[in-house]
Order: sequence, then structure tokens, then C-alpha cells
Amino acid sequence: MNAEIVFKYFPLLTTQQKNQFLQLEELYQDWNQKINVVSRKDIDELYLRHVLHSLGIAKIQTFNPKADILDVGTGGGFPGIPLAIFFPNTNFTLVDAIGKKIKVVNEVVDGLGLENVKTYHARVEDLRNQFDFIVSRAVAAMPTFAHWTKGKIKKESHHEKKNGILYLKGGDLSQELADYGNAQVFDLTDYFEEPFFDTKKVVYLPQKYKG
Repeated sequence: MNAEIVFKYFPLLTTQQKNQFLQLEELYQDWNQKINVVSRKDIDELYLRHVLHSLGIAKIQTFNPKADILDVGTGGGFPGIPLAIFFPNTNFTLVDAIGKKIKVVNEVVDGLGLENVKTYHARVEDLRNQFDFIVSRAVAAMPTFAHWTKGKIKKESHHEKKNGILYLKGGDLSQELADYGNAQVFDLTDYFEEPFFDTKKVVYLPQKYKG
């Protein structure tokens, strides 16, 4: 499955954005042979399982220009890199505790010429900055993830949704979201028709602040 699946669901991409999405396959194929950051079986389904999945967040939330977005546990650069292509005027910070993964991310960012991405080889707890939204792809159960990212979300919101977490998850989430009465769950089957998305969701957890 190639980049056409992305263009199918996002038909208003600029020529530059299309070219950047098209470059992803070659860049990841090349770097994955040196440092395995995407599973062997998934590399052939890169656009479906990684790129389009990442862009599920863009179906839920549009990021403003100059907004600051943090991708925690970015791995090979997902969802951060596809989102950075899609929102070229938004600032993205991609962090991962595994150095070899950040090395690949840096090479892909350079290869694409993305100027709106910063990367850090660090634990999220060690970052000092604050962000409008935190995005991630199922790196931990929500209570753990919320603990890791505590204090990292800006108090003042400039989007329609309040600042918070946008989390790509799958399966039954009732147990791990039991303590979050204000969490919203969006089924990606409402946006994408492929069977891969049958159990895939975006969880939006607005940040709570004590007055």
C-alpha cells in the first residue's frame, strides 16, 4: 500500500506535502535496514499502519500555526513526523529515551527538510518546556502516561479544544480510562474505512487545572 492512501483521505495537500509523504517510504526502508525502528512486517504497510494512523489525530484536532506539540515516545517518528508534514507551521518536539530511534528520526527529518521539528534523546520527565498538546501512540496505559507528562501542558488554550493529550490507542479502553470522566474517545473507523482501523481510536484527555 503506497502513499495514495494518504492522498485519498487528505486530498488538499500541497505539492510539497505530497512529495514529503512520498519520500517517507524510501527514507524508512533505507534506515530500517541499518537500525530496525519499524517492525519488518509493518515496513511494507508503512502508509497504512504508521502514516495514516498517525494522521488520525489530524482528523480529531487541527493544530494552529506556532502551536507547540510534543510527541512522547516517538519511536521511529510516529505520530510526530506525519503530523509535522501535515501542519508545517506548527512546532513539533519529538522525544524518545532510546538514542538509536532519535538518530533515525533526525535523519528522516533532515531528509524531508522539515524545519518545524526538534528532537530530544531524553525521558519526557526531563523536559522543561510546556506544550499545547501532547501526542503519542500507545506507549503506556493512560494513568502512567498522564503521570509522565504531568506539568508539561500549557495552561492557556488557543484551540477549540482545551489543551491536553491526544493518544492513539486500540482495543477496550474502559478499564484504563475509568478514572477519567472527561476523556473523549474517537473511533478511527468514522474517518478511515480500512479494516486495520476497526479497533483503533484517538483518546482526547483535556488537561485539568486546579483554580
